Amino acid sequence: MFLEQIHGIAQYYPVILKGIGVTLALSFIGIVAGTLIGFVLGIGRASSHKLLSLVVGAYTDIFRGTPVLVQVFVVFFILPEAGIELDSFTAGALALSNIAACFISEIVASGIRAVPIGQVEAAASAGLTRLQQLRLVVMPQATRMIVPSLVGQFVLLVKDSSVVSAIGLLDLTRSGWIIVQSVPNGMLVFSVVGIGYFLICYPLLHLSRRMEKT
Repeated sequence: MFLEQIHGIAQYYPVILKGIGVTLALSFIGIVAGTLIGFVLGIGRASSHKLLSLVVGAYTDIFRGTPVLVQVFVVFFILPEAGIELDSFTAGALALSNIAACFISEIVASGIRAVPIGQVEAAASAGLTRLQQLRLVVMPQATRMIVPSLVGQFVLLVKDSSVVSAIGLLDLTRSGWIIVQSVPNGMLVFSVVGIGYFLICYPLLHLSRRMEKT
């Protein structure tokens, strides 16, 4: 019986591979876009300009304080009412990129604040402009400090990507829902799905641990 169920799951390998491909694509887009936008927001969050810091903080708090699934539903179901029609993949990528950017911005801001103020003052006394201080002194040090936290956030993003199955996108989680309709052993099917996520996340976890030791 067990071997028959394993064989039944194996018959769905094209579905599983497609699900893995969608999960990888969504995660890659979310990581790249989220990191780029997150750095911009993080610089604004750590800015000495109080209004800018307050606005960025309020924006990121709203999205960090609401469930990812709700945000995906808003993008996919509510935006069309405002005339913005998005397919499920684009909606998922947009929602995941935005939530990743919000969390990464706080990581970046904390890294910037951790740079000793004396080094910034020394750079200013050396005649560097504020942009040069940020680019040449602050960001290189802040980035080294936050890399392990960033990698940890990337792992969370990969796992959070499973919510897109709720809008009908065939990711790794939805492939499990499809298979379990033919193989009535949810424990076994979703164990396979879990292994798939682990294989995607493990290289990032390994990278994070190595960076924490350096």
